Amino acid sequence: MALQKARAASKAFVSYVICPSGLTAGRTLTPDVAEKGTSSLRNSMMNQLLHMDINSMIGSCMPLSSMRIGTIIHNIEVNPGQGGKLVRSAGTGAKILKEPSSTKCLVRLPSGDEKWIDSRCRATIGVVSNPGHGAKKLRKAGQARWLGRRPVVRGVAMNPVDHPHGGGEGRNKGRISQTPWGKPCKCGYKTGPLKRKK
Repeated sequence: MALQKARAASKAFVSYVICPSGLTAGRTLTPDVAEKGTSSLRNSMMNQLLHMDINSMIGSCMPLSSMRIGTIIHNIEVNPGQGGKLVRSAGTGAKILKEPSSTKCLVRLPSGDEKWIDSRCRATIGVVSNPGHGAKKLRKAGQARWLGRRPVVRGVAMNPVDHPHGGGEGRNKGRISQTPWGKPCKCGYKTGPLKRKK
């Protein structure tokens, strides 16, 4: 009974994080400063973090307001306390551009978009590990099946009963690109005003 209680207590403190690049075995990560007890303790921890080297802080989680401009981050919250939502894929990282006010922080996402995020939202310092994930080529079709991906058949290779692109003599589509259910799939329906020729 005592052993089961000890196991349950140890499981309660286990927390999994997205592994940042450069993190090594045996490193101790700094927990979220916002969740630490009194304001005096929080301020002392903040002062320590400000004087630390960024490389020694990789994997540490803290609010955006506690970070310096130019810090590379990942696993960013959108709403305070919600949990990480942005920049979680392998090899990705965002950059803090500026903090003009105490309420918002400008972050450049991997897509190049710049987004204003609440400064109370937390993020993890560093880039997500495994940057070569997107460049990895599958060796055979079976490897895709192991990942749960089923084969994709082109519409032009089907019969007209199966797909709008199917049928015809030779390789001809004969109509705009459509989904199997007949809806335009590249640019959608034309909804703009007609340009009348004079």
